[in-house]
Amino acid sequence: MKQGSSVALKVMAGAGFVFLYAPIIALIVYSFNESKLVTVWGGWSLKWYVELFRNEQIMSAAWVSLKIAFISATMASILGTLAGFVLSRMRKFAGKAMLTGWVTAPLVMPEVITGLSLLLLFVSLENMFGWPAGRGVTTIVIAHTTFCLAYVAVVVQSRLASLDETLEEAAMDLGAKPTSLFFLITLPLIAPAIISGWLLSFTLSLDDLVIASFVSGPGNSTLPMVIFSKVRLGVTPEVNALATLMIVTVSIAVIAAIVIMHRQNRFKDANK
Repeated sequence: MKQGSSVALKVMAGAGFVFLYAPIIALIVYSFNESKLVTVWGGWSLKWYVELFRNEQIMSAAWVSLKIAFISATMASILGTLAGFVLSRMRKFAGKAMLTGWVTAPLVMPEVITGLSLLLLFVSLENMFGWPAGRGVTTIVIAHTTFCLAYVAVVVQSRLASLDETLEEAAMDLGAKPTSLFFLITLPLIAPAIISGWLLSFTLSLDDLVIASFVSGPGNSTLPMVIFSKVRLGVTPEVNALATLMIVTVSIAVIAAIVIMHRQNRFKDANK
């Protein structure tokens, strides 16, 4: 009975992996298709990768997306770390429940509602103060920082909740000031959580389509917006080539992270 259950679980797991990764593999294979029609195989070719790098629209959108993602992730990491620290370390203060709700609201708020509310906010600010003048990179960065901040705050708060506070108490007993305590003790201990939050924010910003569609303006289209506009007219081999490059990049990053973590674990085990 146990052997039969084990075989059934393996079959189900294999079917799940096929369901998840077969479309990705097909996409990668057809990115090397000679034919312009993605449904007709015309032989192996790299010409669509060449055409991809010649496409100024896609290259420009990719640069805009990377710039926005880097700035948004950095700002979200700073603000989210501060928010997570306040919510975790300051036990009671007036308005804590309200602050908690404001910080975590973007996690459960539909992106359509978030994008529409931010659009109305930017329009109102422009009418009253003349800023921001139009919609573009600045408004997208503000919007992405707003919803990425929540993810960083949750990750950092979880790390602080599991942190051994006796280390901080020992540093204070030895005369460490609050500023020195944070930068020399607390910050290094929560650095992995901050890095994880930054990477998560970078990925969310780079992948966002709905919110960016509301708060972007002409000439500031992000890469997901360009891809979506092209897919609506039919999938082209250039889009397959772009998706393949993104998959390869993410795979290399994941493998590198696994190797680094494995080496760190081996180093810790060797020093025990």
